[in-house]
Amino acid sequence: MKNKIKVIVSILIGIILLDTIQAKCLNHRPLIKMTKYDIGNVVKKDIGIFVYTYHLASGEKVTVYRWEKYAPPEIPKDENTKEESDEMKNIKVTINDKKYEVILEENETVKEFINLLPQEFMMEELNGNEKYVYMNHSFTTNESNPKHITKGDIMLYKKNCFVIFYKSFDTSYSYTKIGHINNLDDLEDGSITAYFEK
Repeated sequence: MKNKIKVIVSILIGIILLDTIQAKCLNHRPLIKMTKYDIGNVVKKDIGIFVYTYHLASGEKVTVYRWEKYAPPEIPKDENTKEESDEMKNIKVTINDKKYEVILEENETVKEFINLLPQEFMMEELNGNEKYVYMNHSFTTNESNPKHITKGDIMLYKKNCFVIFYKSFDTSYSYTKIGHINNLDDLEDGSITAYFEK
């Protein structure tokens, strides 16, 4: 009985060793494995007893021992994606002939707003601290109460009221934040012209 067990164990060890060697030396996937899918640049990862086989998005296959250090290469960023990402981070606004940089939030409202640019607005005065305009477009919103408005904040009130705040104050109202204008001057009473561009 003991001899049979030894034979069975020896056969199992031999199968595992052969599986590991063929996977590593021939760069094949291990037969005895568990598979994980969609891990970044790795389409799938075969987890063998002693090896990992990475199936990369490029079509390449890499097999390494578990104790080897291996980091799959990152997916190279497409230049168009990079440019689009940069556009998402900031745009320009010209208010009464003075140009400012706008740092944008990352949300659906901002994506929709960017798709409408360039745009020029005639914005009315309200409450001695904001300029506003009602837009023809109804935006996706994610309203929350910021508790405090900082001078330069750009907010969407409800679904289509676009607001630039030119003074800081506490608030109980809810908005969807679009972005912030750096170093915004004190805007005088009355309406303004604001031209937004990518």
